[in-house]
Amino acid sequence: MVQLHENLEVLKDLDVNAYIISGDTPEEQSELYKALKEEYGKSLPFISDPELELIDKFGMKNEDVAYRGYGMLDSDGEVVFTKKNDHWGEQLAETMKEINDEYNKLSNE
Repeated sequence: MVQLHENLEVLKDLDVNAYIISGDTPEEQSELYKALKEEYGKSLPFISDPELELIDKFGMKNEDVAYRGYGMLDSDGEVVFTKKNDHWGEQLAETMKEINDEYNKLSNE
């Protein structure tokens, strides 16, 4: 299995801040952060969004929960792209490539 930190290397040369956003409480997120770090040697910081406000901005709100997926904001806080994908973590290499491609599109505009 490819390690999380190896896939996240795709983002290291980009001028981005990467986060995991969820409706979970900070306590629940802390547990998941520790589990990911223990399992993969690295994790991303979490943002708690219990009211789903940021999740809604990304168009990822599904009634009172969030869709699984990923997206990007530009430097002005505007949504650049989003993708709903329940399997983004299992397809992490492809996910990171798509994020990298979207970043490069934004950089070239």
